[in-house]
Amino acid sequence: MQFIPYGRQTVDDNDVASVVEVLQSDYLTTGSKVEAFETAIAAYCGADYCVAVSNGTAALHLASLVLLEKGEKVLTTPNSFLATSNAILYAGAIPVFVDITENGNIDLDLCEEALKNDPDIKAIYGVAFSGHMLDQEKLKHLKETYGVTIVEDCAHAIGAEENAIKAASCTNSDISILSFHPVKHMTTGEGGAVTTNSKTFYEKLLILRNHGMVKSSEMKPWEYEMRELGFNYRITDIQCALGISQLRKLDGFIQKRQQIAERYDKAFKGSMVKPLYLFDEKSSYHLYVVQVDFEQLTISKEELFVKMREKKIGLQLHYMPINKQPYYRKLGYGNEFTPVMDRYYKRCFSLPIYPLLSNEEQNYVIESLFEVLDGK
Repeated sequence: MQFIPYGRQTVDDNDVASVVEVLQSDYLTTGSKVEAFETAIAAYCGADYCVAVSNGTAALHLASLVLLEKGEKVLTTPNSFLATSNAILYAGAIPVFVDITENGNIDLDLCEEALKNDPDIKAIYGVAFSGHMLDQEKLKHLKETYGVTIVEDCAHAIGAEENAIKAASCTNSDISILSFHPVKHMTTGEGGAVTTNSKTFYEKLLILRNHGMVKSSEMKPWEYEMRELGFNYRITDIQCALGISQLRKLDGFIQKRQQIAERYDKAFKGSMVKPLYLFDEKSSYHLYVVQVDFEQLTISKEELFVKMREKKIGLQLHYMPINKQPYYRKLGYGNEFTPVMDRYYKRCFSLPIYPLLSNEEQNYVIESLFEVLDGK
């Protein structure tokens, strides 16, 4: 049995051919493939505009520069990769960590309580954790009632739906972001995107992506103007060619992930292994997260990770609470009242899930997990 990671890309000959075609063309970057990829992503998600960038963190950074002012407070989740809240800091704003619900997403009811009590809170950064979308009705209510700016971090959730609303459509948010890292549903190597329904935001994102520069037909042929302090967050035609090819297969990738999740759910029914949420056909299942009450076992979570790795299975943990990271503790965080997150962190881990995971490998993961938990 070869090593089974928690996630990996699915790249075939058509993907390779699409990249080779660009490599043999005149444009390796800032050519037609970038715009074609952006158009395809916007259409798939149901958003008016898309700006493709170098990675998901760049997407979050640009979204924050467009939406936030220095000193503004932003409600966000401790259950995400560092980039979600780091982007708030990049813009000079202030993260305010809110506890999660039992499905791993930020608790929007607690967000409403915070909004009622603190008029300095101007935004919410929610994460569609593991591929399970945020409650869209609650997002709509918060936006309409409190005028709050909303960013949906959909790095885990492309292809997910809730009540016919697709992830990254920005139906009830100002901006959404996507990631195309190799462990995600589809990949461009590294890469990310920002979606929005605001032309104003779209035009500013384009400028910020490219050093803050503007070039127009009214200028001399060699002229350009730097109008913002932007960044080189461009994505290449090579990456976008791969992305276009991957996007054509995305629904099939998600269907396979859903099949694996459903298989896991059936295997763990009635056992000590509890799925983060019961099978949901609207989740795009970037991750398959389970929880085990290790206090009831003789084995620790650390021992589980080590023993599973000895069996050539790579578990992962999503996530360590951001607010308790050393850097955030230096900023004064770490003592927030987040009992659900704290309990979740003690119990959670992610199992392998990706389209190329075979039935034999799925069975091996399930059998090995039960063996290790049973002390065998």
